[in-house]
Amino acid sequence: MLRRLRLLTSATAGLSAALLLAGCGGGSTSGGKGTDAKAAVPASAGASASPAADGRPKITLPADDILTFTPEQDSEPVKDAILKDNAEFVRALDAAVVAQNPRLPALEYYTEGEGAVAAQEWVQSFKKAGWTVTGTVRYTDRQVSVESKDRASLTYCGDESKGYTKVIKTGVIEHTKVTKNSYVAYGAQVQKNDKGVWELVKIASTRGADKCQP
Repeated sequence: MLRRLRLLTSATAGLSAALLLAGCGGGSTSGGKGTDAKAAVPASAGASASPAADGRPKITLPADDILTFTPEQDSEPVKDAILKDNAEFVRALDAAVVAQNPRLPALEYYTEGEGAVAAQEWVQSFKKAGWTVTGTVRYTDRQVSVESKDRASLTYCGDESKGYTKVIKTGVIEHTKVTKNSYVAYGAQVQKNDKGVWELVKIASTRGADKCQP
């Protein structure tokens, strides 16, 4: 986990948004986890090219890469749409790491501007290191604040205590000790594009945040 944090920090220096895009069990960065134990991950793995019924890309993650979101839905339609697109962004980020493809179409679909740059840099750092992600990451206390018809922000916590990095060539999983830094507070800004998609435009995180501790 510590190795993953150092890698992320190096790869995304100067991008305030990047620090929240990483994460793995133990104590390091934010937002992800990984895949499992086969010696190599095909470049095509992670996301299907076929679109979902609403035109959004269909994202498929390996069975060992588990992401959960609480709450998944909201009673207000706009907030519900924002929560769903945020979850798809997180899934697309993991799918891009699994595919070792910083320009994965599904990831580009849910990001724009600084958010897109930070996401691509993060995925590239994994590709350069020859790592993927595996395990379970839980995203909880997801709250949305709608600012206008096409802008909003949301906050949430990430529990990375059971999320890990894995060396693609060897299949070795980097298990690490759980610390307070395994829990991350996120703040994201999103905007609605002309397709009705709530894209990530900025993101920031606080590792070890008190409000996200179990």
